[in-house]
Amino acid sequence: MRETLDFLLFDWLKAGDLTARERFAEHSAETFSAVLDTCEKIAREKFAPFNRLADTQEPHFDGERVHLPQATHDATRAYAESGMLAAAQDYDVGGMQLPCVIEMAGNAFFSKASVAMGGYAMLTSGNASLLMAHGTPLQREVFAKNEFAGRWFGTMCLSEPQAGSSLSDIATRAELEDEADALGPRYRLTGNKMWISGGEHEITENIVHLVLAKVPGPDGRLIPGTKGISLFIVPKKLVNERAELTGERNDVSLAGLNHKLGYRGTTNCLLNFGEGRFTPGGRKGAIGYLVGKPGEGLRAMFHMMNEARIGVGLGAVMLGYAGYEASLDYAKQRPQGRPMTAAGKDAASPQRPIIEHADVRRMLLAQKSYVEGGLALELFCARLVDELATGEDRAGAQALLDVLIPIAKSWPSEWCLESNSLAIQVLGGYGYTRDFPVEQYWRDQRLNMIHEGTHGIQALDLLGRKVVQQGGASLAALAARVQQTIERAIQTDWAPQANQLAAALAQVGGATKKAWSTGEPEEALANAVPYLQAFGHTVLAWLWLDVVLAVSGDSHFAHGKRAAARYFFAYELPKIAAWLDVVARREPLCRDIKAEYL
Repeated sequence: MRETLDFLLFDWLKAGDLTARERFAEHSAETFSAVLDTCEKIAREKFAPFNRLADTQEPHFDGERVHLPQATHDATRAYAESGMLAAAQDYDVGGMQLPCVIEMAGNAFFSKASVAMGGYAMLTSGNASLLMAHGTPLQREVFAKNEFAGRWFGTMCLSEPQAGSSLSDIATRAELEDEADALGPRYRLTGNKMWISGGEHEITENIVHLVLAKVPGPDGRLIPGTKGISLFIVPKKLVNERAELTGERNDVSLAGLNHKLGYRGTTNCLLNFGEGRFTPGGRKGAIGYLVGKPGEGLRAMFHMMNEARIGVGLGAVMLGYAGYEASLDYAKQRPQGRPMTAAGKDAASPQRPIIEHADVRRMLLAQKSYVEGGLALELFCARLVDELATGEDRAGAQALLDVLIPIAKSWPSEWCLESNSLAIQVLGGYGYTRDFPVEQYWRDQRLNMIHEGTHGIQALDLLGRKVVQQGGASLAALAARVQQTIERAIQTDWAPQANQLAAALAQVGGATKKAWSTGEPEEALANAVPYLQAFGHTVLAWLWLDVVLAVSGDSHFAHGKRAAARYFFAYELPKIAAWLDVVARREPLCRDIKAEYL
């Protein structure tokens, strides 16, 4: 994996060129590589050996405390001590001012080693980054800096049992208590939050919850829809303005742990806010400090959610990568079957490694195309984040990132799940036993199609918002970038693939117009998921074509990249025709079928 990672970073994305920019001037290709070396070492020594342990000894609640294996405490401490929680932050807040693309590359090692144990860090970094962008100076000093230092960990609390992903229907209530509190306008929160990853543990001395809640209107009622949603800092244990624990427990309590298919090493919680189990200040109600302005909570939370979507996509890629490498090693060592000749099989001849069978090679090549293409996708998006922060064409970077974020989250969570399924298939009967790791990778992976917005939600965001916003500016920006790659490739041996990609891009554009030709959202969006799948495959075909144009030489590495690219164009890109057919026809079956028929 490291050779591929270095190639994508330095040969394809030219990450070393970022050191010419003022923000990254103190870095060099050598310091970037040193960061990757450190992450790889910690992941190998502190995370990977305990991935199975975190799965089999899943968190349990004794009514008072949540218990986790000591290995989880040790691993997360090592991560915090490495400085990676604040990797991309300013030097003056203890950060390393690393580019986002290097931060993501470093985190890839942890996701591959144990995605569940690494989940606490991803949430904490995103939480603190949000507060750096939207919090007051004191909120940044007290909460964000202590999260970056690893003293406290953080969460994001959005979903509720009755609302799920429909955030307009959340019912957690926030009542103003003191407008003038030094830590921000102080409110009392009551409500319930479900599926909260990292919501309870004792890894750190405190947990900083970022909670969406509604402030009631003048009539005492909650405002319908998303306009009434505000964002609050709700610490598990109360602190003062010097970041000292006051010794008082906030009114936040664990109602229970969710027992998951995978990702078991990350606690997943139902939290009750303001139920009265604890009485801070002598009364019930969870104390929360307003972030930003009332009613603007969702806008602020999207700062964390978009970062989290790239993180989830990267985690999905690395789970796929772990399965690919495990099945590749197995296929090289497992003898089974004999060559088929014109005279049939010679039972007296020695068995051959299964990697010599064409169908096993097909499954391995499919995995390679998914995971290496997915890694290119996530690193490309991270590179766009750097362009957005320090580049010259920030508007162009934003337009591209807007349309790629739904793909960055959804594509790897679907196709690297398929990769994990193929890894099990390569191992055969051994694949679904717990004697080998590939079944756990599949279980962990299956959660990613739901994490940070389901496939359906990402599809609605893509077709319903991103490709049509500002008159289709984001789609046009993507098409222009794809066309640049096509024009470069058309002069090479990759001209057939370049023409194939041009036709695919035209199909996507035509289907987009036909989907919206009636102007009826219900018609246009009924087949949003097939659209998402076709769009994602077109993006990945483009990235593969762009990547192979940066490949040179006659090494096994180079041949492998070219073979994976050819596989994607030969076996995967043709699938988009069927997906786009129902989109262009605005196929009515799924929206018209009566519930009674199902």
